[in-house]
Amino acid sequence: MALEDGVDDYTQDGTVDLKGNPVRRSKRGGWTACSFVVVYEVFERMAYYGISSNLVVYLTNKLHEGTVKSSNNVTNWVGTIWLTPILGAYIADAHLGRYWTFVIASVIYLSGMLLLTLSVSLPALKPPSCTQSNAGDCKRASTLQLAVYFGALYTLAVGTGGTKPNISTIGADQFDDFHPKEKAHKLTFFNWWMFSIFFGTLFANTVLVYIQDNVGWTLGYGLPTIGLLISVLIFLAGTPFYRHRVPAGSTFTRMARVIVAALRKWRVPLPSDPKELYELDLGEYDKKGKFRIDSTPSFRFLNKASIKTDSTDPWMLCSVTQVEETKQMLRMIPILICTFVPSTMIAQINTLFVKQGTTLDRAIGSFKVPPASLIAFVTLSMLISVVLYDRFFVAIMQRWTKNPRGITLLQRMGIGLAFHIVIMLVASFTERYRLKVAREHGLVQNGGQLPLTIFILLPQFVLMGMADAFLEVAKIEFFYDQAPEDMKSLGTSYATTSLGVGNFISSFLLSTVSHVTSRDGHQGWILNNLNASHLDYYYAFFAILNFLNLIFFLVVIKFYVYKAEVSNSIEVLTEELKVMRLRTSNPEETRP
Repeated sequence: MALEDGVDDYTQDGTVDLKGNPVRRSKRGGWTACSFVVVYEVFERMAYYGISSNLVVYLTNKLHEGTVKSSNNVTNWVGTIWLTPILGAYIADAHLGRYWTFVIASVIYLSGMLLLTLSVSLPALKPPSCTQSNAGDCKRASTLQLAVYFGALYTLAVGTGGTKPNISTIGADQFDDFHPKEKAHKLTFFNWWMFSIFFGTLFANTVLVYIQDNVGWTLGYGLPTIGLLISVLIFLAGTPFYRHRVPAGSTFTRMARVIVAALRKWRVPLPSDPKELYELDLGEYDKKGKFRIDSTPSFRFLNKASIKTDSTDPWMLCSVTQVEETKQMLRMIPILICTFVPSTMIAQINTLFVKQGTTLDRAIGSFKVPPASLIAFVTLSMLISVVLYDRFFVAIMQRWTKNPRGITLLQRMGIGLAFHIVIMLVASFTERYRLKVAREHGLVQNGGQLPLTIFILLPQFVLMGMADAFLEVAKIEFFYDQAPEDMKSLGTSYATTSLGVGNFISSFLLSTVSHVTSRDGHQGWILNNLNASHLDYYYAFFAILNFLNLIFFLVVIKFYVYKAEVSNSIEVLTEELKVMRLRTSNPEETRP
């Protein structure tokens, strides 16, 4: 049998092939397997951003919706896109496994893309063209047309729910945490994961957006549909190289058992020695390739679930490891809440930022810049920032902090949160200048195009990409890293939940602010005519909201405790098992 650095060629993290057999490290996993996964994500991001980046423009120009309605329809759909992964993570962890959940969801995703392409192609499924500057003067889309279009969008959202939480986790599963070299590779996996997928985003925000605005929506939606089909086939082609994890049961049920068991024994005193709490034998974890976790004092009340009583009912007695897994998931919730506000800021990219661009001069000679194409600068900025961060910033900080990551994940997230304050201040001042030019040229009432280049919006897009390089990358890695081994999909879904909730908050705030500021005969901050609106006030409000959120984040991380290291590395676990087996086979020799 082949050996590598003295370690058996079989993986030691419990991964198997599709038939459930242990897999060889030299035959499966690693960067070879990840290449198939990353290729899928490049094309999938091309499909998703090919729709979402320009969706507000389609809803306004083709379905003739106003500013608030079109923006809210975008954020409600995007919010759903990012919330459905919770269901996908549950199905993967409890029933089908990550691979089969992903495959089935990909078929649903493809169905939604095909229906969406038909809805923008067939004349009967879209309203007639309209050249009126005010969308309210155009003929509304029929019930059937709206049903088909939005039905396709939400079918796609269901498919994303099964692919999004599992695809990155499948990629991370290709590295063995018990193998030093592979564990080191995983440290940089998420940086390069983000770097790779944003190539697809860049293509969507440049080529596809231009095709949609200048050639046609049929080709603009058809290309990403074909790309998604190709990517699914590529992913399937990589099946012989993948390592798989066996479904470990419902994470929600296991967490519920801990909470219920602790509540049912709330009057039972905890033993002074944590070793008296219920725990499985080391051999049980060794057989399944899982970690055992020592008891910790945080969320001490939950330790009651492991107090030994006469009952062995799983709703009355839980292992220490099971309790600690539940603690880890609960411990991350305050951090998750801190990410809701920046996710709300991200929602402005595809809505109000793009709407601003439609009011500005987009000409470069005879070429007209599609407003949504500025989102490409978020992508470019993030790509460059991730490379600089990974190659230079980390190397510099490692010398000072001795941390393999350079700085902690929470510190990296904090820098991203600070960026969001700057972004909204810049956006507010830029919008204030745009409105000043509109007044000077008498373009407030008629909502005409301003003699001002669209590139005045560039700083807020570039800064958003820099913020993502800190916050979004760290967020995904943090929730994956801090989640228990058997709950990685659920942990990854925390990151997508953040974006989903942020989009729904955006819809709520936009509707509320629009309603409140237009009461009692006031003009209101957000109108269909942006030249008569006050987005500068709205963005200033966001800057204050981000500042308060940063203060809340600093308070939360002061009390956050990173998850306990696994109680036994593979070496310690192996040695302890050897001692146990020795005592079992030679009882006389080990007796004092």
